[in-house]
Amino acid sequence: MMARICLLLLAWLVPVAAAERPNILWLVSEDNGPFLGCYGDAQARTPTLDKLAGQGVLYERCFTMPVCAPSRFTLISGMYPTTCGPAQHMRAQGKIPSWLKGFPAYLRAAGYHTTNNAKTDYNAPVNINEAWNASGKQAHYRNRPAGQPFFSVFNHEVSHESCLFPQNEPSLFDPATMRIPPYQPDTPEMRADWARYYTRIAKLDSQIAARLKDLADSGEADNTIVFYYSDNGGVLPRSKRFLQESGTHVPLIVYFPPKWRHLAPAAPGSRIKDPVHFIDFAPTVLSLAGVEIPAYMQGRAFAGAAKAGPNEYVFCTRDRMDERYDMMRSVVGSRWMYIRNYRPDLAYVQPLSYMFQARGYQSWAGVARAAKLTPATAMFWGEKPTEELYDMLADPDSVHNLAADPAHAETLGNMRAALKKRVLANMDNGFLPEGSPLEGYDASRVPGVYPIERVFTLATIASERNPANLPRLIESLGDPNESIRWWAAQGCTMLRDKAAGAEPALRQRLDDPSGAVQVAAAEALARLGKVDSAMPVLLRWVGQAAAPPSAVQAANVLDRLGEAVRPALPGLKTTLAQARNLPGKADQYPLRILTHLIDVLEGREQALIYPELRY
Repeated sequence: MMARICLLLLAWLVPVAAAERPNILWLVSEDNGPFLGCYGDAQARTPTLDKLAGQGVLYERCFTMPVCAPSRFTLISGMYPTTCGPAQHMRAQGKIPSWLKGFPAYLRAAGYHTTNNAKTDYNAPVNINEAWNASGKQAHYRNRPAGQPFFSVFNHEVSHESCLFPQNEPSLFDPATMRIPPYQPDTPEMRADWARYYTRIAKLDSQIAARLKDLADSGEADNTIVFYYSDNGGVLPRSKRFLQESGTHVPLIVYFPPKWRHLAPAAPGSRIKDPVHFIDFAPTVLSLAGVEIPAYMQGRAFAGAAKAGPNEYVFCTRDRMDERYDMMRSVVGSRWMYIRNYRPDLAYVQPLSYMFQARGYQSWAGVARAAKLTPATAMFWGEKPTEELYDMLADPDSVHNLAADPAHAETLGNMRAALKKRVLANMDNGFLPEGSPLEGYDASRVPGVYPIERVFTLATIASERNPANLPRLIESLGDPNESIRWWAAQGCTMLRDKAAGAEPALRQRLDDPSGAVQVAAAEALARLGKVDSAMPVLLRWVGQAAAPPSAVQAANVLDRLGEAVRPALPGLKTTLAQARNLPGKADQYPLRILTHLIDVLEGREQALIYPELRY
């Protein structure tokens, strides 16, 4: 019996002949949640994808990171971006271990031809030539050697966020018929954006139809497993970049032709309710191809010979988005979504320059200035709660926060525990300040240098904003570890004037060896009304526009101070002019923030209004 088991195991591990492997095709769209008829969206016009779902397997609960580059890191590596900081931030270069491969490299070694058309913003220096036989706008499976199985990716940009930016485009939909979710204001601009976006989804469906026809014409349809999914949720306001269901829930449909239906997890037309995540995609593709799954991958195969049991929870993260910092973590199950906000003092919406090109966001800001926000639309515009808990079945719009409801205390406790377990397992680099020498897979795992459990505990305490914790924060400002000091300073910032007792310890940190700690201490002092003490540190760092990320951190603080920095306006204008003239690649993020701040102070741009939010 044991010999038979060993032979069966060996048969699975040893690569089979290339001709006996299925082709695998990924059809990817950008920036859209499940706005499809097969997901119950009555407004959608998606006959191709609806038909594909009817013939394949639809995953009702697929989740990802709320923005593209960290999501692509997850896809290509099979690891969470927080394992390889700063990959969790948007537009960063994660510090990956030398042995980490883009997973298509394992397919190539097993005889596959791999092509990528065409995004490669993996947020890390993944070896493109090792992963792909061809990558670019001309990459296509039809260019492979005859008879070779393929893994091919085609990315469709028609639904990208930029489609909402002002332009003349006829709409297939009447704005008056659009459903506006309760968390958004019902403005003409918002309705126009929804109509435009559904138009783009209809165009996407036509593009998918063309890809499937191309596959059929190639004669490979009967031998090809087809995935359709979106790279992140969105893209109307409060979706992309945010951890609510609107930003992280994406469509996933997988079609198995009859020849390969034995690899499917369920019969055609089935709907899988267990949660899956992009972390599961790499092991699933390797499982379908009969390729051994590397032990370092953190997901589970949800189809194929190595199919694992269902996930109880999946995890999503939000950190820096372009020039603006925030930090959130979420835990998602089949029914419940838990979100922990580690900077609850910051409003969800920040003046992120790219995002605010959308007219919907601009109109929302106008409603806020006019003091016409409803309780539901104001939630996104003011301070965040420290914890959020949503029943995704009863409340798919994520507007009824049940975290304080005693009836759900057990659920809240379970999800808190799951978050802690995942943070510790990942050595979550998001709890380090960006730019720390401890960032990266290898650096953060040197024994003793990154006390993640202590850091996680202090960050949790800091985000509670409880004045009773001030003595703990003051003590931690003198800790030898950079991240502990950083969270202690941020905790004082979040306490505002209730952190007055920390002033002497905060002043000592203005000369901290870490630029991030200096900036955090300066912000805490500014919130105590000591702006004159904070400004020299902030101006010194923001003036180093070619040396981020401390420059970006300082610029964020200056912008949050707003009117309080008016006395420094001449110096800010000089700094901006000098930074624009720097040779080489001056970092654009501090420049964007300084431009916004100066424009607001000089009346060329209106500041965002945050109801009931005091600085």
